[in-house]
Amino acid sequence: MTALDPSLSREILAAVEDGFADQVAVLENLVRFPTLRGQEHTAQDYMFDALAARGYALDRWTLDVEAIRHHPGFSPVTVDYGQALNVVGTHRPREAKGRSLILNGHMDVVPTGPADMWASPPFQPRREGDWLYGRGAGDMKAGLSANIFAVDALRRLGYQPAAPVYQQSVVEEECTGNGALACLMRGYRADAAIIPEPEDDKLVRANVGVIWFQVTVRGVPAHVREAGRGANAIEAAFRLIQGLRGLEAAWNTRKGAHRHFEHLDAPITFNPGKIVGGDWASSVPAWCTFDGRFGLYPGIDPRDAAREIEACLRRTAADDPFLANNPPEVTYNGFMAEGYVLEEGSAAEQTLGRAHAQAYGRALEAFTTTSYLDGRVFVLYQGIPCLVYGPRAEAIHGVDERVSLESVRRVTGAIALFIAEWCGLERVTR
Repeated sequence: MTALDPSLSREILAAVEDGFADQVAVLENLVRFPTLRGQEHTAQDYMFDALAARGYALDRWTLDVEAIRHHPGFSPVTVDYGQALNVVGTHRPREAKGRSLILNGHMDVVPTGPADMWASPPFQPRREGDWLYGRGAGDMKAGLSANIFAVDALRRLGYQPAAPVYQQSVVEEECTGNGALACLMRGYRADAAIIPEPEDDKLVRANVGVIWFQVTVRGVPAHVREAGRGANAIEAAFRLIQGLRGLEAAWNTRKGAHRHFEHLDAPITFNPGKIVGGDWASSVPAWCTFDGRFGLYPGIDPRDAAREIEACLRRTAADDPFLANNPPEVTYNGFMAEGYVLEEGSAAEQTLGRAHAQAYGRALEAFTTTSYLDGRVFVLYQGIPCLVYGPRAEAIHGVDERVSLESVRRVTGAIALFIAEWCGLERVTR
């Protein structure tokens, strides 16, 4: 495919601008859905209807653990998938002349934290200047809107992609990656993929894998008047957390072996994200559990990392008089995901570079991120370039999450230009 004619590029960007008010309205509608884990289905119904109204062939299904359990990219789960729905809309051209494309995004969002810490209700979209506030506004409902409206802009000009395009709205990105994996296992494949995650108008070159685990500690209950006869499970859990901090430090010393990560101060993060324990303030707690997350360098098998985590916990327990005889139990309840590196110089990346330069007036930058991305499903298991590239956002996973609407508009334009060059264009027939 040759670069787009400059006049056509200008027309496409103008068409994105013409439809942007409608795009923001759809984004605000998506933010209003509280798509926490297990509650995504109503928003997925909205997405289904939006794609159906645009003429896509629709596929909607409930994730089936048994259908993906034996894939190496599967992450273990203990939750019910009864309401875990994926939606895929397929555009089929009259004659496939270009290269096919997956436009992927996730509908699920993380918990809001205390609502009283937010300036306005988390699921009530709020505009303030260039910013649109709300949980999921940046991560990543803005990206879902960009995927849809990039194709809409082409249709506004009387064009459609001259290759198959798959609009994927998936769940489970924030906890397992099983939603994108389920699309793969259902047979959806293409020559390239774009995921418009909130990446500050940049392309992700490499990102970490992630492993989630839960540690359970048993104590010895006692009345506080004779606390010395008991064993405090909460305090023991904190000692184990400190041991895992040592493992975190050790893994960070290995960054020199991973060229995309060696410039970062601490590319590997251990996060004790949740802790519960005990039953009564005046009783020595008999139990405690904490949930942890570790980042992993690309190329590290998460199962090997799990063995290192377990070995660290055993060493820490062996140095503790109580834990030495009462070792903790480790289970895995989420991400078991490998990281990836996007190799430089692919035709897809070159195409995006031209599209970004036209939309932004500057060269495309690439960077390394230390968060999980569904891009691994495409790069590792489909062997295709996955361009994780999206708008500027702030406070994702935090309080007062927000996305820059100007950035969303430009990203949408870049994706529309990418589609026009990568897939080619054919006239829409009425």
